[in-house]
Amino acid sequence: MNAVVVGSANLRECPTCEGIWADADTLQQICADREKQAAVLGMAVPVPPAGSVELEVKIRYVPCPVCNKLMNRVNFANCSHVVVDVCIRHGTWFDKDELRRIVEFIRAGGLEAARQREIAELEQKRSELTSAESAGALGFSGGSEDARYGSAGLGISAAAEFLKSLFK
Repeated sequence: MNAVVVGSANLRECPTCEGIWADADTLQQICADREKQAAVLGMAVPVPPAGSVELEVKIRYVPCPVCNKLMNRVNFANCSHVVVDVCIRHGTWFDKDELRRIVEFIRAGGLEAARQREIAELEQKRSELTSAESAGALGFSGGSEDARYGSAGLGISAAAEFLKSLFK
């Protein structure tokens, strides 16, 4: 791979497929810095017409260029519709045009919207957990004894009935 500098971001580019490798720190900088994003958008790459992005027909897993282990395929921000290859330890591989598409997604507010959606989901789960804990602390069981232990004659319910009959 060839070393390329986009703005002040140090990236690696494959001369054959035009894919780009970004280490984790560099990608984080690109996601956070509008000047680095502008540099990525300013790269001399022909932009395909809107809606012309082709879906992969044959899914393939590619090895990390650093450790050579197969990377995980991840939908960037879980909602960008751009599937990138990620090595958690070393960085992210972008097929041709994927980095540009990610930057466009970020600049359109997609990353912030994804974060807000994730925060809302976590708040909802926390609220549900708090409600469930409160109900348990107040002694609400959420159902009758038979509903919790199954129908009479089976499992714990049967054992409870047997013990009651012994103590009578």
